[in-house]
Amino acid sequence: MESISIIGMVSIITAGVTIAVGSIAPAIGEGKALAQALLAIAQQPDEIPTITRTLFVGLAMVESTAIYCFVVALILIFANPFWNYVIQV
Repeated sequence: MESISIIGMVSIITAGVTIAVGSIAPAIGEGKALAQALLAIAQQPDEIPTITRTLFVGLAMVESTAIYCFVVALILIFANPFWNYVIQV
């Protein structure tokens, strides 16, 4: 098997694993954050604006991890630096 084929296969498999792991952990974190926010709203209904604002900021931080994993997967598939190395050699 040619080295360019191996690099292609490894890049696609790595991109898939990156997306899988990078989306499971933030989903679990967002679910736990939402559950705690709903619990806090149920206990203190007067603080809904503060809790909601803090929840959205926290969810944005957690979601950034999934976005970074998505960007890494796109780089591995479309802009892989190893392609140029193999083609030049």
